Amino acid sequence: MEKAELEELKEKVPCAAVLERAGFALDVNESTRKAMKYRRDAAIIIVIHDGKGWFDPLSDGKGDVFRLVEHLEGVPFVEAMNDVAGLIGFVPSQPVWHRESRDREFNLSVAERWQARRKPWRGSATWRYLTNARRLPERIVRAAIVANVLREGPHGSMWAAHIDADGVVTGWEERGPDWRGFATGGAKLLFRLGHPDAPRLCVTEAAIDAMSLAALEDLRSDTLYLSTGGGWSPATEAALRALVGTPGLQVVAATDNNKQGDIYAGRLLALAGEVGCGGERLRPAEEDWNADLKKREESRGMKEEGRLPHARRSRQG
Repeated sequence: MEKAELEELKEKVPCAAVLERAGFALDVNESTRKAMKYRRDAAIIIVIHDGKGWFDPLSDGKGDVFRLVEHLEGVPFVEAMNDVAGLIGFVPSQPVWHRESRDREFNLSVAERWQARRKPWRGSATWRYLTNARRLPERIVRAAIVANVLREGPHGSMWAAHIDADGVVTGWEERGPDWRGFATGGAKLLFRLGHPDAPRLCVTEAAIDAMSLAALEDLRSDTLYLSTGGGWSPATEAALRALVGTPGLQVVAATDNNKQGDIYAGRLLALAGEVGCGGERLRPAEEDWNADLKKREESRGMKEEGRLPHARRSRQG
């Protein structure tokens, strides 16, 4: 097949068609128009470049629609080419973007949209979500506000900033009682909480988990708490490489206690070994650090309730 014919095939068959046929489903809550996340059990594929490109955040796999078939099916290029040709005319389902009207209304850049939002304040909807629903201590929430990495999202949600090495906001994780996603048009790099030159880097998969681990460790002064936002894009990897280049640094793979978390941890520890840093796997007892924090706070509450009747009896005596 000539090169022009191959290019025509790539134009006619989007990566989404290959993924839907293979049993993958779009995770709308974790997707944006520029980066659509498809899942099949523990497997994840991110579709980019208007459906023409993709990458696997759990491996080094990436490329065009032909490479996607090779990656999924383990077949040689010629077979992948014929496979793609057989999908001409297959129309993948179109995602429903619930935030379309809001995006049109703002029509602002990522930085402008971030600046347009207020920081949380004591008693605000976001403050209540973080301290009540997520059980984060006020000290941790205040530290994140001071670091300028939190904003009030709509409907009581939280925006947690991803920033580059210069402190520029490139996007944000969105979490709320009924919503989870990432900033439309934003780029996942790293959520950062702590001293930028700290010798210990704790890498989690979500900003909520980074703040939860900070709470469990009482916000260690020697630690920078990070979140990849559940992704491992080339930009995220580059941001991590820029951080771990310092001699004597300790990389802590504090990812979730599940198969995906183990895969992320393996990549983090491999990166640490590659650049000569120390590496450690720190695993939550529950599935993630926020679950660990909630369990600790519930246990403390039960102990307080258990002491209360005795305290009343002593006052009465």
